[in-house]
Amino acid sequence: MSDQLLDICERVLARAGTNVEAEVTITVGTDALTRFATSFIHQNVADAARRTHLRVALDGRVAESVGNQTDGDGIERLVRSAIEAAALRPIDPGWPGLAAPTSAPSVEHWDDATAQAEPAERAERIGAFVRAAGGLETAGFCSTAGETVAFGNTLGQRLVGRTTSAILDGIARTTTSDGSGHAASVRLADLDGDAVGSEATRRARESAEAGDLEPGRYEVLLSPSCVVNMLGFLAMHGFNARAVEEGRSFARIGEAQFDPSISLADDVAHPMAVGIPFDAEGTPKRRVELVKQGITSGLIHDRRTAKALGAESTGNAVSGAGPWGALPANLVMEGGSVSPEDLVGGVELGLLVTDFWYTRILDPRTQVVTGLTRNGVWLVEDGRIVRPVTNLRFTQSFLEALGPGNVRGVGSDLTLVGGATFGVGAHVAPSLHLASWNFTGGAKG
Repeated sequence: MSDQLLDICERVLARAGTNVEAEVTITVGTDALTRFATSFIHQNVADAARRTHLRVALDGRVAESVGNQTDGDGIERLVRSAIEAAALRPIDPGWPGLAAPTSAPSVEHWDDATAQAEPAERAERIGAFVRAAGGLETAGFCSTAGETVAFGNTLGQRLVGRTTSAILDGIARTTTSDGSGHAASVRLADLDGDAVGSEATRRARESAEAGDLEPGRYEVLLSPSCVVNMLGFLAMHGFNARAVEEGRSFARIGEAQFDPSISLADDVAHPMAVGIPFDAEGTPKRRVELVKQGITSGLIHDRRTAKALGAESTGNAVSGAGPWGALPANLVMEGGSVSPEDLVGGVELGLLVTDFWYTRILDPRTQVVTGLTRNGVWLVEDGRIVRPVTNLRFTQSFLEALGPGNVRGVGSDLTLVGGATFGVGAHVAPSLHLASWNFTGGAKG
């Protein structure tokens, strides 16, 4: 398939001619999803798609076109549409030009069995999840995806990459509570439906008959799911070079803005990562240190922000990102040596939180975010879980929560969390014990 896709790239570029700068991306893939509710599978859907994305620059005037037909007529329409649109556009002063020919890292997060997975194979994981619930009502989904991407431009850059992913996500429900379980991997075979269902069931049973708690500041023990939610905001509004260029970012390179226990990178080569080793502009991805032992160390760039700030692209351009700029797809927070159970033992008075939801940023520069807890919250006193608590609203600066002296423990439980709430990709993070979190009220008001 790789040779076939590169051949299509060649035909598109040949049709564009030598008087324009052009880059083309061909994406072929399958996304499949099996949903279940009230402990029964109720939907199987799959989408096999081919997408051709062309961007041209005509004397600094830039335009794009998208299509799914790759015969002669389809390519003709695609190219004509882009060139005619470019001729009508004003000159783009920020146009950085095309990526020069460079090889990408030898990284392939691919599994044939996952790319070809049938509904029955996803149903096996769901069946194990439902059985593990022991009669509790369950709901959720199991998804598989495989994608092959070819890139070419008129400077001679040629790249091909492919990736697969699988996610199992679900809840178990009592009459008064929900509990969640989640697993993600490059391989469907790695998803243990029994383990994920057992985790959701335990959380549901242990959070039943929850009681209210007075709002205020408490220590928190956040699951990897919560931590990944935080990282998405930090990356989109902080380590994003577009935000720095526009004065919207908190990031100050070389300053100790985080606790020394925090190290964060964008790294497609990490063994738990998913994705391809180049971006939408044909720039190879590389490991980018964003935070090193608490010190802000780097930014995420595409070619446009690299030109504006005198830097180099980090290979994080996203097709269609528009005003957002470059986005990380493979955030990895360095894990610690403490088990989640021992993290609980270090909490004097705090809350153990399973998930965040409805998180919305209030101030990008201070990273003040408001949101709700979900799927299980427990009060912890003197290192012991004492009772479940009803869901709470919080309004908290993520930057402050991770600031110097505020991280009391980093878990050893590195977890891939797929399906980013904001941004793109899937990220890897451990549990965190934080010194203070501002809970402002109950979920009902």
